[in-house]
Amino acid sequence: MPQSAIYPTLANKTVFITGGGSGIGAAHTMAFAAQKAKVAFVDIAEAESQALVAKVAAETGHRPTFIRCDIRDIDALRAAIERTRRELGDIGVLVNNAAHDQRHKIAEVTVAEWDDRMAVNLRPMFFAAQTVAPQMKRLGGGSIVNFSSISWVVKSGDLPVYNTAKAAVFGLTRSLARELGAHNIRVNTVSPGWVMTERQMKLWLTPEADAIRAASQCLPARIAPEHLADMAVFLASDASAMCSAQNFVVDGGWS
Repeated sequence: MPQSAIYPTLANKTVFITGGGSGIGAAHTMAFAAQKAKVAFVDIAEAESQALVAKVAAETGHRPTFIRCDIRDIDALRAAIERTRRELGDIGVLVNNAAHDQRHKIAEVTVAEWDDRMAVNLRPMFFAAQTVAPQMKRLGGGSIVNFSSISWVVKSGDLPVYNTAKAAVFGLTRSLARELGAHNIRVNTVSPGWVMTERQMKLWLTPEADAIRAASQCLPARIAPEHLADMAVFLASDASAMCSAQNFVVDGGWS
């Protein structure tokens, strides 16, 4: 991939990332560390996250902080955010990245499964934003980046609960942007297309599916996690100072 832009305003800024240990989240962790930011991330994959910490430190010279946390536990999420504040300073950037897109059929979804999917894909975004907002106010501003998906826009099948949560991210972003904007806190959505993480390639990428993807996109190349990280870094930086309540789509032109 080409060299990413460097944003001096991100140096020494405290960044908190959910699901930062693998996939798109790992690309965020690497990208913000490369900007010389003070990065903390939460994840449930402990071995993978610890390996990422070592890799990021070796490649960027900036060691991120990993906190094991199941974001379905809001008290634990709040505690992780508070620990980050104590150790790294008030959080100026929140990247609500964590998600779970396991396929599911309408007829098979139970109430417990519905609640669990919402507890991963939507609820933590609100409570993370609620918790960091006072810190951003003290800083005189901040940036919140909420990750949605084009899956609901293109009517992807076998994902009804996931699609519902990802559509709701739009309403959350715009509501938060309205209420927090007076404090110079910007809130935006990023909507990825089909991003070729290791998980996606292992579970769902077939020659037939890849041909459909390439034909559906205007730009036929595969989307990499780093493409999403570049967008998140831009939205966290002062280069996007007057961008708020918006949706930034990174899908190769699919939607």
